[in-house]
Amino acid sequence: MTFFLETLIGGLLAGTMYSLVAIGFVLIYKASGVFNFAQGSMLLFSALVFVSLLEQGVSVFGALILSIVVMIALAIAVERHVLRPLVNRPQIVLFMATLGLSFIIEGAAQGLMGAEVRSLDLGIEDVPVFIGDVMVSQFDAVAALTAAVLVLVLALLFNKTQIGISLRAVADDTRAALSIGINLNRIWQIVWAVAGGVGLVAGLLWGARQGVQFSLSLVVLKALPVLIIGGFTSIGGAIAGGLIVGAAENLAEAYLGSYVGGGITPWFAYFLALAFLYIRPAGLFGERVIERV
Repeated sequence: MTFFLETLIGGLLAGTMYSLVAIGFVLIYKASGVFNFAQGSMLLFSALVFVSLLEQGVSVFGALILSIVVMIALAIAVERHVLRPLVNRPQIVLFMATLGLSFIIEGAAQGLMGAEVRSLDLGIEDVPVFIGDVMVSQFDAVAALTAAVLVLVLALLFNKTQIGISLRAVADDTRAALSIGINLNRIWQIVWAVAGGVGLVAGLLWGARQGVQFSLSLVVLKALPVLIIGGFTSIGGAIAGGLIVGAAENLAEAYLGSYVGGGITPWFAYFLALAFLYIRPAGLFGERVIERV
């Protein structure tokens, strides 16, 4: 039973790392209905900016503030030069725009900051911590706490503020929101800035775990099954999907790995997502879209 609990809790805590990446996708999808393929590049870019500032002698707090400023500036630039010219275009056009944007951001990051792997020390040691007889990772526990605080802040922002109400209006019906005077361009700037901030948090945690390198942008591939399971329009669904994926991967590797020669972790999340597509295509917390034909 102790082994089972350690495997389960370890998976749940690791799943919060996937959730942090998925939340960035949810924010932009809710505001524009577009799957932002550039989220992984934004995650990488923010982490590279932070590490580069540290290497220039900037303090941790100063590097964090400056990184946030850079991501806000990037959000404004994306809205003004990429999204605004493509308003009312088909979603596939916007998706392809974010695909191209991801290569531009990665190329700019490589040109400005180089391609070498950078180590990132956030002062969080990946050491075992015992809760009774159950051993958990201190790093994963801190990541889970960070995700919980981030979700609480986002919930307050989008449910208790005027900006949040405007965002929900845009997500529900863009034309109706425009008709009552909501500034769509401003909402998109805010959402992309917040998504950039979320990407910064996720980038720092993932960068501390495996180093700040260009393969860091590929972590978005693990967010896809999380989004399919939790739903593309729910922050809570992103958290639930991450927890399910993390726990299922760990348990499958521990109890089924020996029967298939191991190596279940890289593909099991996609198998689980495929099963959800058959059972509940909209995800656990996703909104079902009904169209008149």
